[in-house]
Amino acid sequence: MQVVAAVNCGAVVFRVPPPIRPGSVVAIVAPSSPVATFQELFRGLAWLRTRYTLRISGRILGRAGYLAGDDRDRADDLAHAMLDPTVDAIVCARGGYGAMRIVDALPWDDFERRPKWILGFSDVTALHAVANRRNIASIHGPNVTGLGRSISPAERLSVIGALEGLALHASWSGLDVINHGRAEGPLVGGNLALVAAMAGAGEFTVPDGAILVLEDVTERPYRIDRMLTTLRLGGHLSRAGGVVFGGFDQCEPGPDRVTVAQVLRELTQGLGVPVVAGAPFGHGSPNEAFVLGQNAVLEGSVLRFV
Repeated sequence: MQVVAAVNCGAVVFRVPPPIRPGSVVAIVAPSSPVATFQELFRGLAWLRTRYTLRISGRILGRAGYLAGDDRDRADDLAHAMLDPTVDAIVCARGGYGAMRIVDALPWDDFERRPKWILGFSDVTALHAVANRRNIASIHGPNVTGLGRSISPAERLSVIGALEGLALHASWSGLDVINHGRAEGPLVGGNLALVAAMAGAGEFTVPDGAILVLEDVTERPYRIDRMLTTLRLGGHLSRAGGVVFGGFDQCEPGPDRVTVAQVLRELTQGLGVPVVAGAPFGHGSPNEAFVLGQNAVLEGSVLRFV
């Protein structure tokens, strides 16, 4: 299996898994919470099946409380997909909670020697964090259930483009500028709650000069404040060359009426690096796929993928 190396920021080299093609084998696994809406799952699988050959875990509908099966079963399913040489990419069924519980039971050393794409977001950020810490690129984008919702053609094309190495979107423009400036570096991050948790566990770090991308959902602004402050105290924000905020859906003010927009601005405007908000990724719509580890240029209100 050929792996292309891409030099990004300074001495950081992210290894990019080989692109897949129509007909490639894609494994579907459930490392986090159980599927809540079968209709969305089946629609997402149907869409993926129009282009790829699916290998679906027999435990995809598993349930053990708020988890999609016990830790051993979820780890075994994902480990098998990671190491199976006939599997070309892995797509996670949904997010929720639970991936962080199994990251230390996965065969990362072997996966590092023959990496393949892992696609997902939200709780899947735990997997992205470990892969990216090992300088393996991965794809932040819709889970299978997300693909089963009424998402736009642009979102679906972004998934195909990321998996198949096609430059289907070159930039995000019209972003809301918090701090002006220019930054160039690899994209790292994902869901803020998972980024903060994985940073606390020593499993996530921001390489010097990297562009940190963050989103979240159903968190009160004070909790967003706490998580960003955690990253600041850990030195992660000071190492970032820039920050890109995606959606913060249903992060409504409490009785104090402080908004999430106020929190994002207050905690980043003093960083001295470019910061933007309103990028098209997260738990709302749109949620475009993009490669974590890909180099990008953030300048003004535009993030350009390079």
